Amino acid sequence: MFLQIHTLTAYPASLLNRDDAGLAKRIPFGNAVRLRVSSQCLKRHWREDLALRLPELPDGQRTRSFFTRTVLPRAVEAGVPQPLAESLIEPLAKAVIDGGVKEGGDLNQPVLFGLREADYFVQLLREASQAGDPKKALEERLKSREEKDNLKAMSKSAAGLTAALFGRMVTSDLLARVDAPVHVAHAFSVHAASTEMDYFTVVDDLNREDETGAAHANQTELGAGLYYGYVAVDVPLLVSNLTGCEAKDWQGQDGSTARRVLEALIDSILRQSPGAKKGSTAPYAWADALYLEVGRSQPRALSNAFLDALRPEGKSDLRNAALSRLAAYVKQLDEMYGGPNDGETRQLSTTLEQPAHLPPRQPVPQAVTAALDAIFGSKA
Repeated sequence: MFLQIHTLTAYPASLLNRDDAGLAKRIPFGNAVRLRVSSQCLKRHWREDLALRLPELPDGQRTRSFFTRTVLPRAVEAGVPQPLAESLIEPLAKAVIDGGVKEGGDLNQPVLFGLREADYFVQLLREASQAGDPKKALEERLKSREEKDNLKAMSKSAAGLTAALFGRMVTSDLLARVDAPVHVAHAFSVHAASTEMDYFTVVDDLNREDETGAAHANQTELGAGLYYGYVAVDVPLLVSNLTGCEAKDWQGQDGSTARRVLEALIDSILRQSPGAKKGSTAPYAWADALYLEVGRSQPRALSNAFLDALRPEGKSDLRNAALSRLAAYVKQLDEMYGGPNDGETRQLSTTLEQPAHLPPRQPVPQAVTAALDAIFGSKA
């Protein structure tokens, strides 16, 4: 079962995502180079927003200092003497992470850990500290097959909300790899990239009358665009990550948490804006079109609707042209593959003109409810 989320969002002069040179990110697609917002950028902003929206769900930390700055102080608070805790942190980190541990216990690269995993590691340190040889007791326990199985079984659902949504890649023999159920495409402008360099200066407020010129001068690239965004959610895998069940058993689980997570995720996708230079461009925009699809077929992005870059024509609204192009491409796919299969549903919310072949438009809350009812059943 998949939930697909298609959006059209327009931004005025802004710098949504920049490259290593400070320029707007781009990607060639079809017959034009487009402005681009990377999936990493989008997920970062959604992750931060979801942590605020769903404070009751434990999250994780992506860091190189998890053992030294999270586990260590918690262990000391739990009663492990500071010197002993410090002596055990590096062996603990090396046992959990296969290679890449620095002297002292920090990691060579960031790894995503759940806060409930921190609680588990603190428990290991507390119990080891009570043994005659704490270091040996900890190492022997972590080497045991039983403990490895326990930690793998626990860590998949304990890695936090971020890992449950966007996955966790590990090189550890102990920690569970968490596959990402939320697949995020790079958003791109449906028209050719068009940017300009914004030259700006800073005036020194304490300049004397005979002191002229700017105290600082620089330039930055700005662009405006209408972006197509696409997200596909593997619902059984999401339920599996949130509950610890096997993905094949997802329908037998309580889906209330997964439903709340998806409601919050869709709202973040619609209204959470990425953007560098927020103070000088205020790049805040809500999506003008949301098209939801629910079904068991393999997802398919609708990016190819814009292989031929849209061109502004007279006084026409580029957003309406984009939505019409999207609807026409859906119609072409349905004619080629035979239309929606049994059990598939589609929902549309938009501020734009109603295009042919898409479902009747309705407010976002109703569209989201209908889509999630098709997945989890009605709440009524």
